[in-house]
Amino acid sequence: MSEYDAVQRGSLKLKGVSDHKIKKKKKKDKERDAKKVFEQISSHSKNTDDGEKPQKEVRDIRTKAEIAADKAREKRKAAEIIEKASQTHKERILGFNRQLDNLTEHFDIPKVSWTK
Repeated sequence: MSEYDAVQRGSLKLKGVSDHKIKKKKKKDKERDAKKVFEQISSHSKNTDDGEKPQKEVRDIRTKAEIAADKAREKRKAAEIIEKASQTHKERILGFNRQLDNLTEHFDIPKVSWTK
């Protein structure tokens, strides 16, 4: 008789936890989904081949001000990209160092004399 004969074998049983097994989700059938997509594409291409217009037209619902603001934003982005691309990394670093040299010394302790 071994010392390990009295050992409980199997998984631990926890109080308050039911003995139900974890249900795994079923995987979707990818082939069935692919067939549906293929059928939709083929039916759509048949409809457009007949000379019919697409059923749904895309309309821009933005106001004139919104359109103008978007165009201005795109112009600013393009100008910023061109400006950044025109300088090399070394030139950018030199400019940044020049800017730091022109700044005041914020963390310097001002010299204050109480006697004079």
